This record gives sequence, structure tokens and C-alpha cells, in this order.
Amino acid sequence: MESGMRARSIGVIGLGLMGTALAERFLEAGYAVRVWNRTRDKAERLLAQGANWSGCPLQDVDCVVVSLYTTDVVKDVLEGFAHAWRPGLTLIDTTTGEPGKVEALATRLTGQGIEYLEAPISGSSVQTRRGEATVMVGSSCEAFERWRKVWELMGAKVIRTGPVGSASRMKLITNLVLGLNRAVLAEGLAYAEALGVTPAAALEVLSASMAYSRAMDVKGRKMVDRDYAVQARLSQHLKDVRLILMSAAEVGLSLPFSEVHRGLLERAESEGWGEADNSAILEMLRLGAGRQGASGPSKS
Repeated sequence: MESGMRARSIGVIGLGLMGTALAERFLEAGYAVRVWNRTRDKAERLLAQGANWSGCPLQDVDCVVVSLYTTDVVKDVLEGFAHAWRPGLTLIDTTTGEPGKVEALATRLTGQGIEYLEAPISGSSVQTRRGEATVMVGSSCEAFERWRKVWELMGAKVIRTGPVGSASRMKLITNLVLGLNRAVLAEGLAYAEALGVTPAAALEVLSASMAYSRAMDVKGRKMVDRDYAVQARLSQHLKDVRLILMSAAEVGLSLPFSEVHRGLLERAESEGWGEADNSAILEMLRLGAGRQGASGPSKS
């Protein structure tokens, strides 16, 4: 990284939950942060905190963090900034993407002299904002070491998984297990409720038993309180489960639990829970037609 002011500057493209959390971490660490989003209104909160709007962050800084919905979206957005592609530019892509498409994008950018690192994040936006997330990095050893100060801001634990493409594969593996842990917790709490055991009492015992998973720490209380204020959107995880199933099919592997999980998430989305927190999967598992909330979140 260059010395001087430019060395303490960083760009962020994509200001959803994760991109915003990362931008706030960079601001807090004293970086000059240049932000861009397809809809500028999402930048207002960050601008009020001291970030600066950029019409083209790739032109203004040497390192840009990208946090978008899919690799296809990343490709489209970066192509829109192709006039600013240049040797010496570094792109750190936190998007959960399709490994093959990530590798193809990296090849294209590397051919233009751009350093591309994939760095998907395991953890919610709230955990990321607190510096508690895990970052998986696909890159060369040299590039990984070069950006160590950025990794320290992005997560509590940073693991280089291998070359570009490896981190995307690892993120899908972690999302499979994490999502099923969350779904199993929801089913357990729904089962407890149906048996006349309060979900709060069930969560207390589950958390102290061999059934424990970290999903209980992050989503347990939200499920008990039916608090679906968004930390990570249900529809976002559905997108990831579809990627998981597609990549498994490509290698001839059946994932029966993930198939059931996809069905639950698709039903939740169809009933209006897509923009809610992913803990809202509980509503698809609560038994009894008369239980409040089964038909979707309140619009009031």
C-alpha cells in the first residue's frame, strides 16, 4: 500500500447490511472511506458518519471492498467502472458467490493487472460491526499478507483457504451447516411450544446441553421473542441455499436436508418473510393454524 493519505483510504461498493457494517468499521479505524451504491439514499447514514460519496471508488482509492448480492451483480457493477480499471488496483470481494464465476471474474481482472481477493464473511452484519465475524480469504499468500491490516478490521478470525475460488466454496459449506443449525433450533423451539414448554425455558436447557450450537447465542433470543429485526435477511440465505444445492448437483451429490431447508425458506418468502431476519424461519415451523404470525409479518 502506498504511503500517505491514499494509504489510509479505502472504498466500499455495495451498502447493504454487510457493506455498511464494514464501512463503519473502516471509519472507526480512521480510514477515509469512499462509498458507492446503486441507490445513493443507502449512503446517507455513512455520509453522516464521515464517509464521502464517490462516483467511481476505483478511480479514487487503491483498495476497494465489494459487498454485493451475487457474483453476476459484482461483474455488472465492475464492468460499469471498467474505465477505471488499472494495474495496482486491489479489489476485496466479500460477496457470497458461485465459485466458478468468482474464478472467471478473477481471471478477467488479473488480466488487467488488478489484484482480486475473495473474502466472504461468516457472521451477521451485527457480528461484523462488532468485529466478531470470521473471514475466509481466497488469494495468494503474498496478497493475503499485504492486506493483513484490513483483515484485522473485517473479522476476529481470518483464514486463508487457498487460491481464489476456495473461499467461495468454504463459505457455502459454512452456510449449509449454519443454516441447518438455525433451522433445527427453530424446529426445536416450535416443538417445545407445541408440547406446552415455553420456548424460553427450552432455549435455556438447550444452551446448557449437548444440543448446543452457536446459533442459539445469535438467534435463540430473537426466536423466543419473535424479534425479526433484520441482521441477515431470510431471502439472502435462500439465495445461498440455492447456490449450495446447485454446486452439489454439479458434483453429483444429494443434500436432502438442504432440500427441505430450501422448501421452508421458499414458503417463508412466499408468505412475506423474505425481508425479515433469517430467524423468521421459526414461523414456518410453529404448529397450529391459530398461531399469530403464521401468515406473514405485520405490515403495520
